[in-house]
Amino acid sequence: MKVLIVEDDPLHRSYLNDAVRAALPECKAVIEADNGTAGEKLARDHVSAHIVMDLQMAARNGIEAARTIWKERPETRILFWSNYSDEAYVRGVSRIVPDGAAYGYVLKSASDERLRLALRSIFIESQCVIDREVRGLQQKSMGQANGFTDSEYEILVDVALGLTDRAIASRRNLSLRSVQNRLQQLYDKLGVYQTSNSDHDDGRFNLRTRAVAVAVLRKLLNYSALERAENEQQEWLNSRS
Repeated sequence: MKVLIVEDDPLHRSYLNDAVRAALPECKAVIEADNGTAGEKLARDHVSAHIVMDLQMAARNGIEAARTIWKERPETRILFWSNYSDEAYVRGVSRIVPDGAAYGYVLKSASDERLRLALRSIFIESQCVIDREVRGLQQKSMGQANGFTDSEYEILVDVALGLTDRAIASRRNLSLRSVQNRLQQLYDKLGVYQTSNSDHDDGRFNLRTRAVAVAVLRKLLNYSALERAENEQQEWLNSRS
């Protein structure tokens, strides 16, 4: 067995190296990469390796790297090990996991024993291991507990990228009325309402801008999510040119 660690912090890489060797005496080699791009290359060079992946890395984030790796080798077992349980990260991971894949999402705040258990469960027993906090957000992001449907979330991202209602309708193959209805649902779920009074006849907020601000404050959107969405948008625009 080989394990590939993709982590940009050298102290965290060292910690993971020790954790892998302690949890997996079956492991014959531990390979390290300090960013997602290097991780993708090493995953191709070591096709049988299981992977421990950080999410937030400067050169190429873990979601992008994992998506590329899973596209090329969907049976790869990946444990995401991250400081972040933001809905943007949780939803990003959930969207790229292949059907039937054994994977995990464990926070860096978890105990040593929790990490070791996750490593064995995923890499040896092919079981999924998701921290409780992350699991709760997954359920919310699937539309439960007054969360956002995938369609609503896509429109929220499109609004954050600056697309007009008509552009969103074209990109998502929706009618203009459907886009506007989903926007209203977003405003309701985010608690964004137009408030007017005698001094501000046009209201206090631009609702689209306010919705994006609230989404960022609630950690529904973050830099990585918007960076990924910007790349996807550019691909869409290029396909139309």
